Amino acid sequence: MATVRETREETATARTLTLDVPGWPGHVPGQHVTARLTAEDGYSAQRDYSIAGAPETGAVQITVQRLKDGEVSPYLTEVAEPGDQVELRGPIGGWFAWPANDPRPLLLLAGGSGVVPLMSMIRTHAQVKSQVPVRLVYSARTPSDVIYADELSERVRASPLTVTHLYTRWWPGDPPPGARTGRIDATVIAEAGFPPEWNPLIFVCGPSGFVEAAAALLVAAGHPPFTIKTERFGPS
Repeated sequence: MATVRETREETATARTLTLDVPGWPGHVPGQHVTARLTAEDGYSAQRDYSIAGAPETGAVQITVQRLKDGEVSPYLTEVAEPGDQVELRGPIGGWFAWPANDPRPLLLLAGGSGVVPLMSMIRTHAQVKSQVPVRLVYSARTPSDVIYADELSERVRASPLTVTHLYTRWWPGDPPPGARTGRIDATVIAEAGFPPEWNPLIFVCGPSGFVEAAAALLVAAGHPPFTIKTERFGPS
């Protein structure tokens, strides 16, 4: 059983929860947990959530995007407060995981809340003081939908990380410096990613449409399919 230690609002619809978990062994960045809630009448619901933080003994951090028709996310993003308990199982998964001692460049492509497990990799990269170059391509609707916006800006200034933002919805005013409008395409892959000869390790996470498009573009650009690891979820 996990206990909520603290919560932090990331966007209007996303919240990070830090949970104290007795006996938690830590995790490999990219893994996830299963959160289970049980009502007083015995009804229960569970959902999987990617781990957002760097490995930590005894605690885990998740970032939850609220779904209008969700059974678990509304509670975690609107109701849960420090001291509340959540049944937690994990860490789970081993394929979509980044070993921090891997010497290859790291290319991360995120659609929406798909940035969460990739942020675990970025934070772990900083925790172990890795000098491996990291590039993140992050597609969101508008700047206000970007999760971890301030932290990403800080990490760009303090580590071998570059971030390319893609915004898929129009909003008043010009795009922020370094940002692009539109959806991911071959130009973004060529200019914001690594060339295939650098042999990067690639992680893609987001809605199914984004993941399928990004993976196809990467293969077309010359990246071997076995270097591309994907994780997808349904539309939010």
